[in-house]
Amino acid sequence: MNNAKFLVYLICMAGITYLIRMIPFVLFKKEIKNKYVLSFLHYIPYAVLSVMTIPAIFNSTENIWSAIVGTVTAVILAFMEKSLLTVAAASCVAVFVTEYIMKLM
Repeated sequence: MNNAKFLVYLICMAGITYLIRMIPFVLFKKEIKNKYVLSFLHYIPYAVLSVMTIPAIFNSTENIWSAIVGTVTAVILAFMEKSLLTVAAASCVAVFVTEYIMKLM
């Protein structure tokens, strides 16, 4: 990718990011009191993060099954309210062990 194309992409991304953050300030002059709108706005960052992360999870390993094992491990430990470091480390170990076992087969 050349520098001119990268600069165009960077400017577009910055503009879109700015617009997304600016629109609520322009549209809503008063404090938002509707609990459904507040709930929607509260969960947008989590939804965006999930949409960006989940496809990367399943494309990051050699085999889809190791990705599934790592994801299930992470979800179970997260529901058990383990720390982020514990969840990440256990998921990595689960993927590593699954990949190792699949190579032996």
